Amino acid sequence: MKAILHGHRVRLGPVTDEHLEQISSWFNHSLFLRRFDAAAARPRSYDSLKKWRDDANKSDNDFLFSICDGETFIGFVELDSILWNQRNGWVSIAIGDADLQGKGYGSEAMELLINYAFHELNLHRLQLTVFEYNQPALWLYENLGFAYEGAQREFILRDGEAYDMFIYGLLAREWREQKEENAEEELE
Repeated sequence: MKAILHGHRVRLGPVTDEHLEQISSWFNHSLFLRRFDAAAARPRSYDSLKKWRDDANKSDNDFLFSICDGETFIGFVELDSILWNQRNGWVSIAIGDADLQGKGYGSEAMELLINYAFHELNLHRLQLTVFEYNQPALWLYENLGFAYEGAQREFILRDGEAYDMFIYGLLAREWREQKEENAEEELE
């Protein structure tokens, strides 16, 4: 049987108290905050992050995982707000250190999360939102096979400018077909 939470470079695991300390430091960087959340940029306390983690651990609708490269914590992925009767869930990712972004860690971590969602939890659809100015995330999601489904126009107001918030979705059959195509290409 294949390891579902371990990839070539990263593994998904629990978010520990030490990880929360590091996540708290990321919430002091405006670029991180403005890419991650539509809420007003503001630091998050360790206690508020601990509650977020603990609530996710108690929930049957939310799954929160750390992303580690070996023993080094580099980010987290979340599958949340699952509607079990519809088999739908929301996904998000954060790689906190800007030096580690764009190096493939996010792609591998998201692939692990998507496989977990579709093959372990038997979900049918994953969805996410992303701000139009977050080009690295747009590239990531589109390369993973997420389809653009629409926009909430001028949803984000930052520095006197209005930006759209895009909605993307991925169906289990699309993911399976993409994986089959990739496997065929590797054989050629």
